[in-house]
Amino acid sequence: MPVAIPEDESPIHAPRGNGRARTELAFEDADVLGALFGQFDANLVHIENRLGVYISARGNRVQIEGPEEAVARAREVLTGMHTRLGQGQELDQGAVESLIAMSNEPTLEGIITGDSKRPPIMIRTRKKTIVPRSAAQIDYMQALTSNEIIFALGPAGTGKTYLAVAQAVAQLITGSVQRLILSRPAVEAGERIGFLPGDMKEKVDPYLRPLYDALYDCLPAEQVERRIASGEIEIAPIAFMRGRTLGDAFVILDEAQNTTTAQMKMFLTRFGQNSRMVVCGDPLQVDIPGGDSHSGLADAVRRLEGIEGIAVSRFTAADVVRHPIVGRIVDAYEGPQAQK
Repeated sequence: MPVAIPEDESPIHAPRGNGRARTELAFEDADVLGALFGQFDANLVHIENRLGVYISARGNRVQIEGPEEAVARAREVLTGMHTRLGQGQELDQGAVESLIAMSNEPTLEGIITGDSKRPPIMIRTRKKTIVPRSAAQIDYMQALTSNEIIFALGPAGTGKTYLAVAQAVAQLITGSVQRLILSRPAVEAGERIGFLPGDMKEKVDPYLRPLYDALYDCLPAEQVERRIASGEIEIAPIAFMRGRTLGDAFVILDEAQNTTTAQMKMFLTRFGQNSRMVVCGDPLQVDIPGGDSHSGLADAVRRLEGIEGIAVSRFTAADVVRHPIVGRIVDAYEGPQAQK
């Protein structure tokens, strides 16, 4: 149930002519208004600039004026922001931007607050509660709970690997799976690292660091180390998967575009009882010799898409949830102007 209350029973006041409208919201919890509005009202200014509305705040009341559709979206975004704060979630610029992006989705309010028939879409870990930050993430998070094998395709910064690790941690915590296995091919992204010193773990750690980063964001450091030591969490290059059957496990393959067709077939056939497998990769960032024509990821998606129990989630530059400039950089390299 939204905690942002309209001044009267109508969510949007009567149009003011030329398709313009005005509405007023009253927020019950004054303690979060500072975080809601942002320093020097930065969050309100950001919504104004992105949606083309005018917002004025007096005490716990906010008035929004502008094009009728934009006013409705701004109202929904502010309501969602207040709800997130009430649930103890962070509200940084990325979270505000994600709510703005999703305000075109008719299910936004249900996603954030849930209802009697459907709980809110979120992943709970030891350190944080994660909610979707783009429309594509909504479908992806639903796929992570309802399919045995999920392919996640798209550019960096869209949350493919992060959400997969978060879901895996959540299932490990609840006992739905007994092990978490994280893997990726040991392929350099354009440079040659050479022969690294140390034991096997120390040699492969540089390749697997992004997976560690996601783990430490979802679990306290001491729990990560303890679970790795006990074998509950295993992080290894894909070559270590050969000959195994991975039962009672949540298995994630990152940077899958750099697998060969033979490696991908080997990995997928490791699937065991009561397991879930997520394959993440960017088909446009292939670092193996021969490029995308030799990528096991592209070959697997062509062969397996549409098979029962297998889902394919696709992300684009519009779904990047890092700093907004990252999305613009991705679009410059991969968008329609990239070949010019």
